[in-house]
Amino acid sequence: MADPAVKKKAGGRAPVAAADGATAPTHYVLERQVGHLLRKAHQRHTAIFAREIDEAKLTPTQYAALVKIFDLGEVSQNRLGRLTAMDPATVQGVIRRLQARNLVVRSADPENKLRRILRLTEEGVALVRRAIPLGRKISEATLAPLEEAERKVLLDLLERLG
Repeated sequence: MADPAVKKKAGGRAPVAAADGATAPTHYVLERQVGHLLRKAHQRHTAIFAREIDEAKLTPTQYAALVKIFDLGEVSQNRLGRLTAMDPATVQGVIRRLQARNLVVRSADPENKLRRILRLTEEGVALVRRAIPLGRKISEATLAPLEEAERKVLLDLLERLG
């Protein structure tokens, strides 16, 4: 006979007992948790990105690096990492791959020999000019389920979280 003290939650299933015998909280719904929702939204955006950016053959981190270098003209590798939310190892790998494609050149900073300055090559500039409209299309497709006011609120809130 079932324990009458343990009430069934909606859907007819009783709470799950933890290893120590305690009953897990029933008010925790994975599908309503911020991490789960952010991961699902990220998966959707990543699929859209991969489909739309295909011609440019860029990863999201490569795209971010190229666009930020384009915006600034030149930037230290360290600062680029901070501006694009990449750790030093990641930004180093991204830049190495972009250099291999002749999209970015890296040189020593004349004022600080330890610092590396990044610039786009002509091929890099041309690719960014083709890729930015794709980036706009990707953002539009990602935000398509939302109305304009909701888009602004979402972007503002995500900026605050980041």
